[in-house]
Amino acid sequence: MPRARRYAFIGGLAIAVLGLSAAWAHEIPTDVAIQIIVKPSGNDLELLVRVPLEAMQDIEFPTIDPGYLDIERADRALSDAAMLWLANDIEIYEDDRRLDRPRLVAARASIPSDRSFAAYQSALAHIQSPRLPAGTQLPWRQALLDVLFTAPIQSERSAFSIRPALERLGLRVVMVVRYVAPGGAERIFEIDGGAGRVELDPRWHQAALRFVAQGFSHILDGIDHLLFLLCLVVPFRRDFRALVLIVTAFTVAHSITLIASAYGLAPDVLWFAPLVETLIAASIFYMAIENVVAANVHTRWAIAFGFGLVHGFGFSFALRNTLQFAGDHVLMSLMSFNIGVELGQLLVLVLLVPLLNVVFRYAVEERVGIIILSVIVAHTAWHWMADRFAVLREFRIGWSDFYAAFAGSGLRWLALGLVIAVLTWLVIRQLRGRAAAKRDNQ
Repeated sequence: MPRARRYAFIGGLAIAVLGLSAAWAHEIPTDVAIQIIVKPSGNDLELLVRVPLEAMQDIEFPTIDPGYLDIERADRALSDAAMLWLANDIEIYEDDRRLDRPRLVAARASIPSDRSFAAYQSALAHIQSPRLPAGTQLPWRQALLDVLFTAPIQSERSAFSIRPALERLGLRVVMVVRYVAPGGAERIFEIDGGAGRVELDPRWHQAALRFVAQGFSHILDGIDHLLFLLCLVVPFRRDFRALVLIVTAFTVAHSITLIASAYGLAPDVLWFAPLVETLIAASIFYMAIENVVAANVHTRWAIAFGFGLVHGFGFSFALRNTLQFAGDHVLMSLMSFNIGVELGQLLVLVLLVPLLNVVFRYAVEERVGIIILSVIVAHTAWHWMADRFAVLREFRIGWSDFYAAFAGSGLRWLALGLVIAVLTWLVIRQLRGRAAAKRDNQ
């Protein structure tokens, strides 16, 4: 190989190695935890942000061997990182107006053990304090970037919302957003990159719209709930009165346990969610088998009510991480979620019932079609039930654990009240039936 080509090859190889080294030095972190504090104050909104320094990609921070951050020369790089990776991607809204890009007031490096972001006052004082002493041995990959931004606002009493589009800082980004209201009250949100725009102090109509949309999308995405609804109503789709009674019983039941769970009446144990998921699969299997054997219109509403209690807990799992967005309107949000679920169910029924009528009229005889459809659903539900029960068995639940979980949660009193209410209703219905029969005989 000629000398010139050899040197060119060696030079190119060196550049490639250096490029790979730089890429490895700034590879995307797996888990990134970000803390954000938002506080309106007078005519300014203060935004305090803490983010791991290693999440700031493509920024060359000055270091001292062997990889310690050079505190004295890091100010410019810290400010550049704050503007490039934070200011451009954190959207703040006053009412429905997006604020201009915030102004950088201060940026500093902090040690990983610093706890100042536990409260607004301590975080603000920390960011405004002098930087770390020169010579501090702080590995740059372990350092934290603390930033103070401000943005002009019209009034501290406005409704503020935030969309922190910081997903690109890591493979999995979790943000804890603390909102400090002018009166001193605080709200804390734990959100991920897909949360979208978050109302920091939502009005009732904002919370209602969010949860109606969530309930609607949840029922359409939940294939197990849709299959249960299918098996629940398919034999009685021509009987409008029975259809209304069945769907109403299911709605009332899942509303009861959804609200009870939101207010802490459900067991707070690890095995409860797998138990509920197993019971949901079992409810689908049972309903499908009953459709094959013989569906009874007189008992279907009661079965719908009983299984609706189980499905209500399933709905509550979808709200675990989103009730934080309800603000002071928890009950309103729960009811709105239920409305969204009912709208989703109504849409499914409006599309499903005419389709089944066409199929059973032109493609297959009705009874045969119901049996075929129910067997397919039962087969699917059986596999779900087996898989979920295998997960549940790993917890090795004893009767004492089961009793303690339900006794301590307060759910047994709710269950007792429901049993008493149902028994009372049955007795009243029986007495009315006898009275009507007696009048007919006379």
